[in-house]
Amino acid sequence: MSAPPAAKKFLRVLDGEALFPPPIWLMRQAGRYLPEYRELRAKTPSFLDFCYSPKIAAEATLQPIRRFGFDAAILFSDILVVPDALGQKVSFETNEGPRLEPIQSEEAFEKLNSEIDLGRLEPVFETIIRIREALPPETALIGFCGAPWTVASYMVAGRGTPDQGPARLLAYRQPELFQQLTDRLVEASIRYLCRQIDAGVEAVQIFDTWAGVLPAGEFECWCLAPTKAIVAGVKSRHPDVKIIGFPKGVGSRLVNFADLTGVDAVGLDSAVDPAWAASALSPGRAAQGNLDPLALIAGGAALQTATRRILEAFRGRPHVFNLGHGVTPQTPVENVAALVDLVRRGGRA
Repeated sequence: MSAPPAAKKFLRVLDGEALFPPPIWLMRQAGRYLPEYRELRAKTPSFLDFCYSPKIAAEATLQPIRRFGFDAAILFSDILVVPDALGQKVSFETNEGPRLEPIQSEEAFEKLNSEIDLGRLEPVFETIIRIREALPPETALIGFCGAPWTVASYMVAGRGTPDQGPARLLAYRQPELFQQLTDRLVEASIRYLCRQIDAGVEAVQIFDTWAGVLPAGEFECWCLAPTKAIVAGVKSRHPDVKIIGFPKGVGSRLVNFADLTGVDAVGLDSAVDPAWAASALSPGRAAQGNLDPLALIAGGAALQTATRRILEAFRGRPHVFNLGHGVTPQTPVENVAALVDLVRRGGRA
């Protein structure tokens, strides 16, 4: 039997309650730094097969919870299952990342499904059900999607790029086409997140990893407006479910992002000054972050100093301790354990 939402520290903070020590989870807390994950991954022929194998994806989600006792688990999946369910060909090349059939013309866009094929994503929803059945009662479950801008950057280029140049150029040269693609992704994301909630996730996060490359006008069009639409769409069907927005690299625009999109919590990347964020964000809105993943790799005094600085900056306001981006494969497992222990002790030696 799951604990009532009010008993879960992570959800209490997203609801605006200041707790100390704060709850903790880490982006990419399931992954290649864990030997048990590498063993599991070796059993599947491709990464997409891994994401669409409910038993295996659920196990990957649960591994860091068993090892570290995080306050929240995040569904193991990938943001590119949405383009896959829209009919775009998606694959993952070993050591090279995702590959998609690029969408750079009206003709290519017209080949997409008019709406997301939720049947294609049924394994993801089964994964959620399996996770909820196995999670400790005090542990919350987070679902997620990629923000339209970040997902579109892969759909247009056909792969990851250093500056998202192909998507930015398409948005400049063919703004109507790029708006059509964005609108398609907004509606797909709303339906996908709502179906995750129906299956059992208790909060959702919208990852806009490449928001920071957008100039001011484009930021409003391709980051703020789509995220606001997704938040409104999800809230219209699930008004009590909390939404975290993570617009990486946007600096001082975080305040506008938080205020204008309607997210309940805002994720902070590692470049954000915690003291500034604690004073700039509205008092009732939760902040999440923002330890440098490299400090986690370094461990020792560097990890302790950075962790204490974040804990002190957000003390007295709603805060979820996390990284400013994801755990990297070279992260020592013992450093993650040391971080969790330090946070649990409120930074005390």
